[in-house]
Amino acid sequence: MRLPTLLLILGALVFATFVLARRRAISMAGGQRHISALHSLPSHYGCFAAMWAAGPALLLLLLWVAGSDPVLMARVVEALPEPYRSIDGPRLGLVVNDVRTLAAGRGTGTAQQLALQPSADLYLALQESARWLLAISAIASALAGGVLAGRRISPRFRARNHVEALIRLVLVAASTVAIFTTVGILLSVVFEAARFFARVPFQEFLFGLQWSPQTAIRPDQVGSSGAFGAVPLFAGTVLISAIAMLVAVPLGLMIAIYLSEYAAPRVRSFVKPVLEILAGIPTVVYGYFAAITVAPLLREAGAALGLDVASESALGVGLVMGVMIIPFVSSLSDDVINAVPQSLRDGSLALGATVSETIRRVVVPAALPGIVGGVLLAVSRAIGETMIVVMAAGLSARLTANPLEAVTTVTVQIATLLVGDQEFDSPKTLAAFALGLVLFAVTLLLNVIALRVVRRYREQYE
Repeated sequence: MRLPTLLLILGALVFATFVLARRRAISMAGGQRHISALHSLPSHYGCFAAMWAAGPALLLLLLWVAGSDPVLMARVVEALPEPYRSIDGPRLGLVVNDVRTLAAGRGTGTAQQLALQPSADLYLALQESARWLLAISAIASALAGGVLAGRRISPRFRARNHVEALIRLVLVAASTVAIFTTVGILLSVVFEAARFFARVPFQEFLFGLQWSPQTAIRPDQVGSSGAFGAVPLFAGTVLISAIAMLVAVPLGLMIAIYLSEYAAPRVRSFVKPVLEILAGIPTVVYGYFAAITVAPLLREAGAALGLDVASESALGVGLVMGVMIIPFVSSLSDDVINAVPQSLRDGSLALGATVSETIRRVVVPAALPGIVGGVLLAVSRAIGETMIVVMAAGLSARLTANPLEAVTTVTVQIATLLVGDQEFDSPKTLAAFALGLVLFAVTLLLNVIALRVVRRYREQYE
């Protein structure tokens, strides 16, 4: 039995269990008019029985997905033809891949694959038997769970408490998965970065002024020993992010002030969705726009003024990135400004201040902690941006503060170092994880600062 068919059958059983348990609770109460005699709502009894029917079946499905293939493949390996039964290590992995390829019907007819065809047939037979065993077990467990739950139903049974406890458990499990996922990502990056710092001194990486990660892979190969000073990458990242924020913060803040304080409701209802559409444009489209439109315009404008503007200048990338971040800044600032109590505005206007003076001296100072928090979140967004800088920024690590020159960033180098077939034992590739760890630490610090600022704002004005 195929998995989609099994899921449909289990869904129908769970729904039928819900309906029958609900009807049983109503009948035990003496009918629809006497459901007040029940401790919980009839739907709570139905949900309780449905969860008992679905829980064991879903647990079996998860166990089957996680552990069935290794068990089946171990049985196939034991039954391999004689020439392949004694091999192990990487060669055994290649044989197992051939068996899976043949079972999927993608064989190319090589001599080894023809010899392994009986093993592939055995693998398919074992899979079919395992599917039927899973289907029978899951359906039986769903029926047993539904019957046991139905027998527990009574007017005094606290079904709502059980349902809410299970829902709370599911929410805690979801939060735990998110936490462990974050910890797993961090540990994987830290582990690979530690391997890099075992070969390259930490001080050289953080304070070195030359970045040239090309290294010789083999001892007999002629190549550079590599230079891993990341200061030019940090400088390029800061330069592009600073240009982006110089564009996004003033424009985004002015848009937010206009929408919250000056715009009529009809104008606001039109401009706000347009800004949201601007925020929904994929970053790759911004990258195309920066590389094809903005960069040539800046180069031509610089030539007219007698300036030498690079084709992949930091100015072009920063301008486009700033436009991308404008909706982010304006939306957060708009929400913060609207959260300022109206009584502050009324008091200022009652004292004779104009609207502009009220905004400048009352509203903006009152909303400043929230605005600062939004700006810090936007900065972390700019630092971690990848596609725009990959498509429109330079690849050469140059330590400069001139926005008309080509610079590279941390994200560009990470993407460059991990593209293609790479040897993960070389410092060149491991440098990407060290850069990722620094980027992770910086963005985490900015997010923590922003959240603390926003929390202080909320405590003050809620």
